[in-house]
Amino acid sequence: MANLDSDDDLRRAIQLSLQCDLPEVGPRLQRTQEIVNLDSEDESTTDESADEQATVYREQPKAALPPSSMGILGLDRKAMEQERLARKRKASISPPPVRKASHTSATKPSAWQNRLSFPNGAVKRTWVFGHPREGDDIKLEEVLQKNDLTLAVLSSFQWDVEWLLRKINTKTTQMVFAMQADTDAVKAQYRQETASMPNLRLCFPSMEGQVNCMHSKLMLLSYPTHLRIVVPTANLVPYDWGESGIMENTVFLIDLPRLGDDQVAPKMTHFAKDLIYFLQAKGLDQSIIDSIRGFDTSATRDLAFVHTVGGAHMDNESWRNTGYCGLGRAISRHGLASDDGRLAIDYVTSSVGSLTMEFLSMLHLATQGDDGMKEYEWRNTTLSKRDKAYETRLKQKTDAQERIRKQVEEGFRIYFPSEETVKASKGGPANGGTICFQRKWWESSTFPRDLMRDCRSRRRGTLMHNKIIYVYPHPTTSPSPKPSESKAWAYIGSANCSESAWGKLVKDRKEKCPKLNCRNWECGVVVPLRRAAAMMAPDGGDGKEPDSYDVGTESSEAGGEGLDAFRAVVPVPMEYPGEEYGGSRPWFNGE
Repeated sequence: MANLDSDDDLRRAIQLSLQCDLPEVGPRLQRTQEIVNLDSEDESTTDESADEQATVYREQPKAALPPSSMGILGLDRKAMEQERLARKRKASISPPPVRKASHTSATKPSAWQNRLSFPNGAVKRTWVFGHPREGDDIKLEEVLQKNDLTLAVLSSFQWDVEWLLRKINTKTTQMVFAMQADTDAVKAQYRQETASMPNLRLCFPSMEGQVNCMHSKLMLLSYPTHLRIVVPTANLVPYDWGESGIMENTVFLIDLPRLGDDQVAPKMTHFAKDLIYFLQAKGLDQSIIDSIRGFDTSATRDLAFVHTVGGAHMDNESWRNTGYCGLGRAISRHGLASDDGRLAIDYVTSSVGSLTMEFLSMLHLATQGDDGMKEYEWRNTTLSKRDKAYETRLKQKTDAQERIRKQVEEGFRIYFPSEETVKASKGGPANGGTICFQRKWWESSTFPRDLMRDCRSRRRGTLMHNKIIYVYPHPTTSPSPKPSESKAWAYIGSANCSESAWGKLVKDRKEKCPKLNCRNWECGVVVPLRRAAAMMAPDGGDGKEPDSYDVGTESSEAGGEGLDAFRAVVPVPMEYPGEEYGGSRPWFNGE
């Protein structure tokens, strides 16, 4: 129960530090508007520039309260109503434009669409104002490519809707926002504030029972020629996308080509199946989900889409499919399971929960490919002293637990900024509100303090909102294999280092069976290191020149040991190996 209280404190601390209302989540929205599919081939165009210049956003220590005309989504209701009336007057004197039906074979997309930008996937750092662009970063405008964007399904925890809508051509793009709304009153308010926007629909994932936070970040972006799937660590707010120059994040992207009328859809990959499972759980309209089958997902065959679906999961397939159990299953399914369990794990996180060695052991086992049952059985299997093999079995259990504990102590490192790092950052303490940790957790006798490392960005003075896990053979093991044979991998997504993000498998008191309790909605992507060959390919099937590889790093050379080996596949944004806090302490937000 203490951990649940801690998570509530975390949310309150975020709200206080931002001095604003955070949109929060609920049941499925009844829709009365026209259904739009990702598979739609309409290519309405605009004369507006595809890459508008980002506005420099300076976050203030305390945001001013919105004027009375501003809604809880940050939208100016008065201005929106005036725009709606203006459109109505215009419609009364001129007929609406005729929208011609179009087909893939007849489309003439913009020049940038003549080839897919990320056919094999890429991991990029977000652009940060004030830092030079080095080819490994990306702006939100470059992610959205608004001129050709026909449908945008967006999911986030924090929103700046007015800022976001300036990045999208709202006249030609259909939008679906998956948002958190805890109560019917909040949902009604959101619907009322967006009622004058015919191109926007809202989706409210369930917040019933124990669910505390709709924290997942996900974009499904549909264009006439392809579907772009984006999994960022950033929320949809300007400072997370670098516009204030104080915060950085990481983004995974992949472009899936649209299937032609005469093409047979290839077999759905596990990535696509797990994505669809997650979207259905969130309550996204089924017609949008079904339209994903109109794209070739084969490029995702060695990637894993992992998620945490908020709520309690008792069905055998349900609990194995999500949370840390789903992570372990995905690692095993993709042949990334560790042979001996001796791993190095570097976890970059922007929030730290009430950690214990028990939780980190569960997570460590998941990174080895365990589906949660090993540690579950340790906790829930009672050995009988009457059993002749009692002593032997007890020793086997104790030895196994101690072995995992030792592996955690030797190989698990958690990167989180110290108080000094936040104070010395460009934005200073006033801009550290979304980097969350509580003093009472740090001072708990069960908190694994020795595993914490100071997280300092390689972009000097920048704070991080990243959630990245690097998993690779421990340096004391045998020499690392070639990248093409490696079992190393990285996770990029929304899940921080906390039990709320990954869940906990317990025994249901009534049914006496495993039940996975998940407090949050989360999602992310597992990228194997052996994917480096495809991601670094000079051509990659899209006609790219060697100077535009799908690589989100500072270096395009594979190889190296430890974290160096990832630089050709996943950026390593922090200084490493991280320093211990020593006489310092971690950053405590809200103090």
